Amino acid sequence: MGFPKNFLWGGATAANQFEGAYDAEGKGPSSADVCTRGSRKSPRKVTYKTPEGEIKADFMFGLDAPAGSQFGCFEGYDYPSHEGIDFYHRFKEDIALFGEMGFKTFRMSINWSRLYPTGLELEPNEAGIQFYHQVFDELKKYNIEPLVTLCHYETPVGLTNAWNSWADRRTIECFERYAKTCFKEYGSKVKYWLTFNEINSVTFTPWMNAGVYSRNPQVVAEAARNLLLASALAVKAGHEANPEIMVGNMLGYAPCYAYSCNPNDVLLQRQKQVGLYFFGDVQAKGAYPKTKLKTYEKQGVHLELTEEDKKILKEGTVDFITFSYYMSTCCASQDSGMAISGGNMTMGIKNPHLKSNDWGWQIDPVGLRVSLVEMYSRYEKPIMITENGLGAVDVIAEDGKIHDAYRIQYFREHIEAMKKAIDEDGVELIGFTPWGCIDLVSASTGEMAKRYGFIYVNKQDDGTGDGSRMKKDSFDWYKKVIATNGEDLT
Repeated sequence: MGFPKNFLWGGATAANQFEGAYDAEGKGPSSADVCTRGSRKSPRKVTYKTPEGEIKADFMFGLDAPAGSQFGCFEGYDYPSHEGIDFYHRFKEDIALFGEMGFKTFRMSINWSRLYPTGLELEPNEAGIQFYHQVFDELKKYNIEPLVTLCHYETPVGLTNAWNSWADRRTIECFERYAKTCFKEYGSKVKYWLTFNEINSVTFTPWMNAGVYSRNPQVVAEAARNLLLASALAVKAGHEANPEIMVGNMLGYAPCYAYSCNPNDVLLQRQKQVGLYFFGDVQAKGAYPKTKLKTYEKQGVHLELTEEDKKILKEGTVDFITFSYYMSTCCASQDSGMAISGGNMTMGIKNPHLKSNDWGWQIDPVGLRVSLVEMYSRYEKPIMITENGLGAVDVIAEDGKIHDAYRIQYFREHIEAMKKAIDEDGVELIGFTPWGCIDLVSASTGEMAKRYGFIYVNKQDDGTGDGSRMKKDSFDWYKKVIATNGEDLT
């Protein structure tokens, strides 16, 4: 059997990580634009001015800023999204390379603040509108189907400074206006849409996900509700704009294994998995699961869900399911003294059966098959894997090339797992877009050194590099994979 005839092979990016031109032609700052560069040893920070006028830079993943803080860019800080890899000016060159690889689809995001600079405007920025028309037209030249995320860690800072963005219901209306503009302008050019990137990450990184500067459980729960309502309204708006449009969700997914067969470990694993499914359950089934409401009750969180809210969620279920997959974790009821594994914004107990990449993420291709089976069994909707990849330090060899056999091996094993999920488990998998098909700025660390792409970008964290593009060995390998529809993985 193998992969379906019209399987969507491609690659994935995000505007804030590769577009650059952060203030070009009327664009306003997004939540990503006020995040500094970091590294494996130095965390990314968010810059803002307190109500007392003090400029501060606080840890992105632990941000809890005072009420009334004003977020922005300040002298003396290095903001990697401002330049990215300059896709804004080099998109024709990059899309030509994607076309050469044979991409069937290309996942990208529209930067909300390029269309609505503060998020508060009633009419869009025409220059931003036209830029994405050019991108979609260029993709069409190579018969590449766009897969577009409406909000990929790119909330306009203007909304944060007005009322803490997604913590306030008023942001729903702003997003709905933006989504309707996108469907009106691009609905004839884009069939596949995603509402929010890794929507579930708002629970542990509210700033990066939603431009929310509080970690208070009540605030985060309200932000999550508002995101889910906005997602449902976007689904409805997309269908109304063009019945051919398909709107999906996007979840950050890392399966958690019980470290042992100790029943307490198994119970903890099940509780973690139920929590992981929460956003998908609402988006695919149209209602809050009772388990989540019970969790809120235990946390002392009071969540207002009106009858109108419930109606919106029920009427706005997604057409297909997508998720990112990089790694798995383990959990134990008694974890004192156990080795911890790093990960894609999540941590877990180290699995002794798995190897790790340069950043401590454990490599688990079987875990991808596990994830596909669980997701499809739960939702029975078409599935795309919209992020998967290996972050590594790529070195230019003496022959002037990049021999990234480690990346080829990573993808070979994960694609083999995908094929087994289709052939042996009956999963309806329709697409695969590896993350960072071209080198770009890392979301979690803000560095260029963690490279994912099939295409090397000569841009370094110290500001050097001319931005030139170069094919890695994995470029030709993935080209062959696409040409043979996943049959030739040698």
